[in-house]
Amino acid sequence: MLAMSRDYVLQPSPGNEGPQIDYARELNEQQHAAVTAPPGPSLVIAGAGSGKTRTLTYRVAWLLEQGIPPERLLLLTFTNKAAREMMRRVAELLGRPLPALWGGTFHSIGNRVLRQHAQLLGWQRDFSILDREDALDLIKASVGEAGIDTKALHFPKPEVLAEIFSLAANTHLPIAALLERKFSYFEALRPQILDLARRYAERKRANNSMDFDDLLAQWLRLLSDHADVREHYQRRFQFVLVDEYQDTNLLQSGIIDLLAGRHHNVMVVGDDAQSIYGWRGANFANILKFPDRHPGAKVYRIETNYRSTPDILAVANAAIAANIHQHPKQLVPARKPGAKPALVGCQDAQQQAAFVAQRMVELHEEGQSLREIAVLYRSHFHALELQLELTKRGIPFSITSGIRFFEQAHIKDVTAWLKLAVNPRDELAFKRLILMLPGIGAKGADKLWRTFTAECVIPATPPPAEVSVDAIWNPEGTMEDAPALPPAPPAPRAQIAAALRKMATAAPKKAARDWQQFADTFEQLEAEPVCHSPAEMIRVIIEAGYEDYLHENYDNAQRRLDELESLAEFSRPFNSLEEFLTQLALLTNIEAEDEKPKPDEDDRVRLSTIHQAKGLEFDVVFVIMLCDGLLPNGRALDTEDGEEEERRLFYVAITRARNELYLSHPMMRFGYGGGDAFQTPSRFLREIPEDLLEHWNLKAPGY
Repeated sequence: MLAMSRDYVLQPSPGNEGPQIDYARELNEQQHAAVTAPPGPSLVIAGAGSGKTRTLTYRVAWLLEQGIPPERLLLLTFTNKAAREMMRRVAELLGRPLPALWGGTFHSIGNRVLRQHAQLLGWQRDFSILDREDALDLIKASVGEAGIDTKALHFPKPEVLAEIFSLAANTHLPIAALLERKFSYFEALRPQILDLARRYAERKRANNSMDFDDLLAQWLRLLSDHADVREHYQRRFQFVLVDEYQDTNLLQSGIIDLLAGRHHNVMVVGDDAQSIYGWRGANFANILKFPDRHPGAKVYRIETNYRSTPDILAVANAAIAANIHQHPKQLVPARKPGAKPALVGCQDAQQQAAFVAQRMVELHEEGQSLREIAVLYRSHFHALELQLELTKRGIPFSITSGIRFFEQAHIKDVTAWLKLAVNPRDELAFKRLILMLPGIGAKGADKLWRTFTAECVIPATPPPAEVSVDAIWNPEGTMEDAPALPPAPPAPRAQIAAALRKMATAAPKKAARDWQQFADTFEQLEAEPVCHSPAEMIRVIIEAGYEDYLHENYDNAQRRLDELESLAEFSRPFNSLEEFLTQLALLTNIEAEDEKPKPDEDDRVRLSTIHQAKGLEFDVVFVIMLCDGLLPNGRALDTEDGEEEERRLFYVAITRARNELYLSHPMMRFGYGGGDAFQTPSRFLREIPEDLLEHWNLKAPGY
């Protein structure tokens, strides 16, 4: 028999004097309607430049001023930067800190939940989070364990296997179905790939590690399979708010639906016209069909654009109009008219580069800062000619690509020490460290790992105290004073140094001296008070021999040392080593966020793919290589969904521009088979009425 329950609505505390914020004055009419929406499911379609972040921030403030306790709200975002910014703005609006408000990326909140309940899923609470390189190493180990002759079978590389496993998780598809749908050329290898997926999963659990996808997949599994945990979080979070909903995948939408399954107070904010990440698992249908999945959902449209001139917005509206599958909207300008966007046909890629560079110089001479000029394109190789031209003319530029700070070898080396200190089950961290010692190869590392696990007594995490729902919620279903589940106790630390000394004879003779230093360093890391300070631990690692290692192996050792010092400084605000490593792993796995330019890059032109420019804005935008096969991408034209996503990508590029927009395409381009090939202007250009664009005819000597 099901237990009876009822909802009990908390009223504002006595003495509440009403809202401090004049919402009607600070928001436009459409924003105000969304911010003050009544309880229930809500879909907010926020057009580009319409104040999406402002709307979501004021919605949180409005709910708090209605008497909703901060701990009853959950704010989910896609970047740490967005989460920090919204939390900061809410605190400023209300004039008080809000430590009880849960806000962060899907992955960071998933990590926070899983730390409490990992044992229900077969992990310990002190699990490690694998970054990209760690996951690849574990996949490589699984391939070796399976004894697969990768060369004879033309087997996919670990990077490809990682993509298959990740895409299967994020699209919620069985690997066999995904292989058939997207990787048919590996169909003959299906048994081996399925076996590797199993081995990879088993190794993750044996190592007490989760990869980035597990933070979502296991969170969804936890909510789906454990009714008491699901009910706890459903009751706790009375209101769920989601930013950039158009970028959610099936795992994320499933988590949202389960969390909102009791109160149904879920507000999702996004723009279907900016859904451009289908290739990495984002599901466009989530935002398109939200009203179907949440009966009674109200749809709010925010269409006043404060970013771009009316001339640019007219082109943007025309560019997206041909998409059949969308929530119709019309961006309305709040600014005065400006220059018409220019359509520039160029003879070839070299002339296109010359035009862009010359126009940049002219704009700069007129007072336009270079840092507010961006060149956007579909793929990085589209800008090769432009890079050469800018270099030739001495125009400084930066490219939003390359190895991220936290993925560099020296950063990962040092964090491997910290990972092993906090989680002695971390096979990857252990092997990364000993492979740096002389005379130790892959086979030797395997043998030493087995010896280490035998010598190092790894204490198990104590089981969590049994907590029933009745102990947290009274029969009326209201919250008690302390509704949160008990915090996870700190994991007892193993005596790694002692274990390393015991197994010293197992190390090769070549590594004897270095092995002694290895053990000595861990002894220092385990000592008080160093063990409580990530910054001090990093200092010990550098001084105990890693500085010498850098000088012996890299010609830019000083730069790497400077970056390690920056890493130590970055670690200081964290309260524990575990918290620091968790945030480091999250920062490593997320897509690159916009960062402040270095001092010497303050006035540089930005070259960027359109995907990487999403969320940014510039005074002047050049969109180059607008040819069929380039934008839209040739492979995307095989399906209607693919073409529509490419059109949304074009729309995103246009709406990055504030004041001036230049759309260019070469008539000829060097072909893969050799020689020049004629290029067809992008079909998206033909969909824009001619009177909305100013046609520029290039007349330059030498062409």
